[in-house]
Amino acid sequence: MGRGAPVGRGAPSLSMKARAIQWLAQREHSRTELRRKLLRLAIKDAAAALGANAMEADAAEADAGEADEAAADARVDALLDWLEANRYLSQQRFVESRVHAREARFGNLRIRQELAQHQLALPTEIASALKGTELARARAVRETRFGSAGPADTAERGRQARFLAGRGFSGDVIHRVLRDSGGQPDAD
Repeated sequence: MGRGAPVGRGAPSLSMKARAIQWLAQREHSRTELRRKLLRLAIKDAAAALGANAMEADAAEADAGEADEAAADARVDALLDWLEANRYLSQQRFVESRVHAREARFGNLRIRQELAQHQLALPTEIASALKGTELARARAVRETRFGSAGPADTAERGRQARFLAGRGFSGDVIHRVLRDSGGQPDAD
């Protein structure tokens, strides 16, 4: 199937397993993220199977809809277990991929927050490696955005500090980067 081929508009829809493998072939997903996508797909497919009769549903059919959701949950969980057992889905690969994609532009706090949104924790060996490079990464991010010259005044210093904080760098790292950049030192 072509990259831009619309699914559901004349094209045959893929099975949940095929769709999950297709998504995983494009990029790594966390179990939580893939579960959310697959549940949305399963509910959409169930609604499409009901067709136009869904508009005339009564209370009994609403209860059947809840049973369908429970069945969809069970099918999705079984599929996710199969994907993990066959190494299509790996939380470790997802963490490594996400860290690799984010480490050049973001600080440790932002990376931890993104992983927490996927209900994952940063492994200690990766966390210690990131901690060792955080100061250099913050310097590179600041220089890319603002150039090599330090902040000229307090307002510019605050602007750069807010920028780095928004990128997830810690206060201590921000302080050291701005101090080392040749800007005005803080009154300690």
